[in-house]
Amino acid sequence: MNRITLMRYGSILQDGKPVTSEPLMCLSSGVDLDEGYTLRSWFQMFEEYSVLTDLNPFLPTLMEQYSSCPKSGCLFDGVDHFEFRKIVEMIGFPGEPRLEIYNSFRGLKNHDELDPRSVRMEHTLDMPVLLGKLKHVVFGDKADIFEFETVYSLFEFIDGIAWELSFFGAPTQCEIGR
Repeated sequence: MNRITLMRYGSILQDGKPVTSEPLMCLSSGVDLDEGYTLRSWFQMFEEYSVLTDLNPFLPTLMEQYSSCPKSGCLFDGVDHFEFRKIVEMIGFPGEPRLEIYNSFRGLKNHDELDPRSVRMEHTLDMPVLLGKLKHVVFGDKADIFEFETVYSLFEFIDGIAWELSFFGAPTQCEIGR
């Protein structure tokens, strides 16, 4: 699998060189994150490669929200970092068992999870973003959760985070930790 590195200030590197045209060719490439990568870095990627905003219907609105946020200092004490991860979950037993595979984007502080929907975007942009392991959950049993190294494609990374961020926007009075 081809690999790319998403840089801290929004650019994409492939084979150590900046991608200057055709970023769509990188959608199936495995993603590595530059040291110091933040949620703001994710948004800066769309500023640099505007064609990527066509990949998800929520991205134009998210970009509008992002553009109205402060240019720095967007931190939230309630989390240490955000983590993008893949979940493979066996559910429905007893009964009709099924397998669900999905991505998750959560804030973490001392191994406790925080749903990013409970925090306004302007308080999260400068928080670090990390790639987590794949979690395999067997029939919802917390004792049967396995973690594995995995690869995330650029498309998964873009679409998964866009989906989760589309729920941002809790009214100020409803914000956790206020």
